Amino acid sequence: MPVTLHCAKKWTFFIQKNKTGNPQLSFPFLLLHFTSKMLPFTCILFMCILASVSRATFNLSLPHQHPHPESVVLDVQWSLNASLSRRQTLSENTKDQCRTGNPIDDCWRCDPNWFNNRQRLADCSIGFARGTLGGKGGRIYTVTDSSDHDTVNPKPGTLRHAVIQDEPFWIVFSTNMVIKLKHELIFNSYKTIDGRGVNVHITGNGCLTLQYVSHIIIHNIHVHHCKPSGNTDIASSPTHVGRRGRSDGDGISIFGSQKIWVDHCSLSYCTDGLVDAVMGSTGITISNSYFAHHDEVMLLGHDDRYLPDSGMQVTIAFNVFGVGLVQRMPRCRRGYIHVVNNDFTSWQMYAIGGSGNPTINSQGNRYSAPGDPSAKEVTKRVDTDEDWTDWNWRTDGDIMVNGAYFVPSGAGVMTQYVKASSVEPKSAALVEQLTSNAGVFGETREETGSYSYPGYTGTTNAGSGGHGGSSGNDGDFFGMIFGSGAPPLPPSRLIASIFLSFLIILFLHSTTHQGVLPLLLL
Repeated sequence: MPVTLHCAKKWTFFIQKNKTGNPQLSFPFLLLHFTSKMLPFTCILFMCILASVSRATFNLSLPHQHPHPESVVLDVQWSLNASLSRRQTLSENTKDQCRTGNPIDDCWRCDPNWFNNRQRLADCSIGFARGTLGGKGGRIYTVTDSSDHDTVNPKPGTLRHAVIQDEPFWIVFSTNMVIKLKHELIFNSYKTIDGRGVNVHITGNGCLTLQYVSHIIIHNIHVHHCKPSGNTDIASSPTHVGRRGRSDGDGISIFGSQKIWVDHCSLSYCTDGLVDAVMGSTGITISNSYFAHHDEVMLLGHDDRYLPDSGMQVTIAFNVFGVGLVQRMPRCRRGYIHVVNNDFTSWQMYAIGGSGNPTINSQGNRYSAPGDPSAKEVTKRVDTDEDWTDWNWRTDGDIMVNGAYFVPSGAGVMTQYVKASSVEPKSAALVEQLTSNAGVFGETREETGSYSYPGYTGTTNAGSGGHGGSSGNDGDFFGMIFGSGAPPLPPSRLIASIFLSFLIILFLHSTTHQGVLPLLLL
């Protein structure tokens, strides 16, 4: 007899007996009877369900989250030292040609045949995105058409058609082009956008959305003037079209995704963030990029109360935070953020901010404070009533320029920082050399003005005061890219966990009671 029917009949029996007035089957008796008979079962059930819910709610382990982030920090430093050592053994002419000491660039640029060996780039990532495959092993897809007219059935040869395919693709471009997006460009997993050898600009509505994907490499492209859009149908794969809410206008939006590497990009003038990584994203490296003309530059973490973001791990290395920036370079909620060998040329409010007790490990950076005497501090604990004195914020070998100062916190030098503090102070003196090629290759960074965007006819002023980004303060809640809240974890995971627990209950109870199932099921 089916268990559900058996249970229903058994319960009906008790009710019918009780209706006859049998004093032994009164409600108090039933409660006592069930409690005594079901106590072992109830205890097991309670513990298993509690474990299931706790696992779904409080387990902060994310896919591709590294169990020992300090070892990743050491690996970055080892790669940097090895690249610098190789450079010192070369002649001056050879140094000028390829060996900058930057371990990412030196990994592939010294190959004179790199054009025919593009996928070698996938072996060059460092930090928490190390091992990101992108489209490695897949076919080369050449974008020949810069249009973006159809978001549901994109035309073959367009960038949108390339990024939604199910198979790995290494995406290149046939010529220089400006791609003005009709709506956000939604990626499928295992894709590389490789803009080397051409001048590619991505602009328009929505820009780049990485939602629940993995193994994405975005290399050597301009992303700018991105605006909110949505409330429309957009394809995310060849077989799936979904209704999208209104996006925020981020340059690159990383949502619930892992193994993401953004390298040698130039980002500016977007409505919201230039790079935002939220909702359990991890295994991310932002490297060799140039950020300019923007307010809220980079957000890492969805909300102080969103516990899965404690597993967020991000490396920020060899970037230049350039002209016209205000704040959030980055702004961190939870997670482990390694900021190494970047050049912070200026800011208006602060450089690095955070809340929700993130770990911030700053090593070998150059911080150049603005002239405003009230904005000299590099760090800011944002809108928090917590006691942040035990938050792990460390500065190792950083150079402070023009009165800049970093306010560290944490009870003494913790073990992870002892292991990670192998950056010598002289390393910061090499920041200019390590970041000399930050941004798109072959582009001149105009520190006193805006970029010149070939083929782009839009305005170069975004937001108030000539800066992209929202004008709200740093306490603003991050606007969801879907226009509605998303659940912390997929419900299927919670249901599957509870179902598994129920099977375990049946097995344990049947084996510990000579094969007799609980009274409820008999």
